[in-house]
Amino acid sequence: MTQHTFTLQTTWAGGRNDVGTLHAERLSTAISIPPEMNGPGIGTNPDEMLLGAAATCYLISLAAMLERSDIQAMLNMTSEGIVDVTNGVFTYEQIIHNLQLKLAEKNERNERIATRLAHKAEQTCMISKALKGNVEIKVNVTME
Repeated sequence: MTQHTFTLQTTWAGGRNDVGTLHAERLSTAISIPPEMNGPGIGTNPDEMLLGAAATCYLISLAAMLERSDIQAMLNMTSEGIVDVTNGVFTYEQIIHNLQLKLAEKNERNERIATRLAHKAEQTCMISKALKGNVEIKVNVTME
């Protein structure tokens, strides 16, 4: 068995609307509550980071699957995180990945396999699996 440990350090000095920092091996940024939640909106925030983790994990998983299937493609994606606020309680409900696949060689076989893999990648991505049962994740695919 192999285990990987990812470490980051955070600091926060102050109250709800102050600004903290986050440092990891390849990431360093300010953190605060987003303006949509009445915060200062400086740096990134947990909602963007969760969406970013889900999107990048999904995209990298799909790229690896396409490569193993000998399908070359350009992947462009816009992801949305849907957060419900009911009675002051914030619940991350849904992530929607809107994926555009531009195949280097567009034919029926490649389109069929790429579409299947686009949906399978969401099920195999480590972050998607971590969120399963708590956050619904949808994939919308358009082919160029």
